[in-house]
Amino acid sequence: MGLRSRLAALFKGREEFDLTSGGIAKPLFFLSMPIVVTNLFQTAYNLADTFWLGQYSTDALAAISFAFPMVFLLISLGMGISVAGSVLVAQYIGADEERKAEYAASQTMTFAVLASVLLGGVGYFFVEDFLSVMGASADVLPLASSYMEVVALGLMFMFGFAVFIALMRGYGDTITPMLVMFGSVVLNIVIDPFLIFGWWVFPEMGIQGAAVATVFSRGLALVVGLAIMFRGHRGVEIHLRDMIPDFSYLRRLARIGLPASIEGTGRALSMNLLLFIVATFSDPVVAAYGIGTRVFSVVFLPAIAVARGVETMTGQNIGASKPDRAEQAATLAAKVLFGILTLAGIIVFVFPEPIVSVFVGADQADAAQVVEAGTQFLRYVALTFGFIGIMRAYTGSFRGAGKTLTAAAISVLTLGVIRFPIAWVASGPLAETGIWLSFAISNVIGAIIAYAWFQRGTWRNADLTESNVDIEDPAVDMPATDD
Repeated sequence: MGLRSRLAALFKGREEFDLTSGGIAKPLFFLSMPIVVTNLFQTAYNLADTFWLGQYSTDALAAISFAFPMVFLLISLGMGISVAGSVLVAQYIGADEERKAEYAASQTMTFAVLASVLLGGVGYFFVEDFLSVMGASADVLPLASSYMEVVALGLMFMFGFAVFIALMRGYGDTITPMLVMFGSVVLNIVIDPFLIFGWWVFPEMGIQGAAVATVFSRGLALVVGLAIMFRGHRGVEIHLRDMIPDFSYLRRLARIGLPASIEGTGRALSMNLLLFIVATFSDPVVAAYGIGTRVFSVVFLPAIAVARGVETMTGQNIGASKPDRAEQAATLAAKVLFGILTLAGIIVFVFPEPIVSVFVGADQADAAQVVEAGTQFLRYVALTFGFIGIMRAYTGSFRGAGKTLTAAAISVLTLGVIRFPIAWVASGPLAETGIWLSFAISNVIGAIIAYAWFQRGTWRNADLTESNVDIEDPAVDMPATDD
């Protein structure tokens, strides 16, 4: 069997399996595996920046530790639109209403672009003030600001591509975004060192070069994604006629998406508030925090991917009036993720120092302090990785059912009511160890809350195609035609 045939056997498209009938494990696996790879590629953006900037200087590495939470915050403020679009597309597909799914996708892309332009503009003008409040040192502040100014100006490209991935996933196609992401990441990794260090004909741009590389590669990926959706040969199709802003439809997106934005913003604010505490320590500790959170972003890829798969399966099965099948998918995902991430946690616990050392330049004067702090961070959190899998699986099911407020509440409780207060109080007597402990404790408690809430079953009757969405809109009911 050739390589192409093997890949085709591993990554199957929506046309080759039905998410609303048959077994649970196989379609969930085929839906989630490309998401794992896609998220791995997406994380490679951050890892490439972290690696190259770690070779550049410790100040640049500390700066990216400040910049990344702000990037996450800007994207999180608008992510509710993409979640709402994905959920609506999934439920309409499950209800066999493909034309309405196309309208939902078209409106989602329109309002996503408008939101990203607004957020990017605000972010550009207030980036330095924001980073100053977060406690960036005099050496780090100009570096982090220059990075974020570029990202803010290019937020439309970064957010637009994230929406493309979400819409295709709602339809059930996770392969196409994976392939587009692959090309974009390869481009980013190749041009990163040229722009950072000034290789060949390029000027040395330092940390700003990493931002330019990221925005350029994501912009190109968005162009490819839009071309795919306008052609409509694979995944959900969008139409120019459907992209005229429909503010009555915006209200529908907001009802579902606003809680999702609150959830994402809560996560981002938690990262930034924790960074406010971390900033009271030395730059090596700040750098170690940045390295640790990026290692977590890699380890948690299966949890995020499977949760997105559960979201799509739940959405399509709720649309098809099969809540029992959606429940089976969430329960299976929680069990599998707990096992996989616990195993990953054991590996990280045993080998933390080599993992941290990858991101630290050996010739840096404070390299030993960064490695020591990062090693301690990983050891304190690693054995609780499995509980993240449980929480992600169940919150994915809530989102797929349209219960985005429930998912947001769990996130706010876990990060804002548990993690941040523990870090704030414990960092006094225990120094940075108190911050590391806050991660471990909140991971366990968050899983318990998500499981208990899921068992209540309040998500089972959340068919958005019948209750929360007006399907009598003439624009939605018009027959599909080619643009």
